[in-house]
Amino acid sequence: MLNNTIRFFLENKLITGLIVLIFIGWGVSTAPFNWEMSWFPRDPVPVDAIPDIGDNQQIVFTNWMGRSPQDIEDQISYPLTTALLGIPGVKTIRSNSIFGLSTIYMTKT
Repeated sequence: MLNNTIRFFLENKLITGLIVLIFIGWGVSTAPFNWEMSWFPRDPVPVDAIPDIGDNQQIVFTNWMGRSPQDIEDQISYPLTTALLGIPGVKTIRSNSIFGLSTIYMTKT
């Protein structure tokens, strides 16, 4: 079935081109941008900006390739976590250490 569909579109290039043009026109007519085209009917999709009402969060990634999770934890995650605890307004700090990578999530109020 898929082979027949592909063969049909390869053999009928005019139909393929018309379908592509229809999709492009449909995309332009519904695009949520302020394009001034009086000659083309437009019905843009409304877009709402949703504010981020969550806590302020910073993520610190550090790489040390070829090291075990215990080395990463001892040499990177723990010292950085304890140093970041001294920042004013820090609510929580969580860290995760895997092979060659340390991730520290810090939430501030």
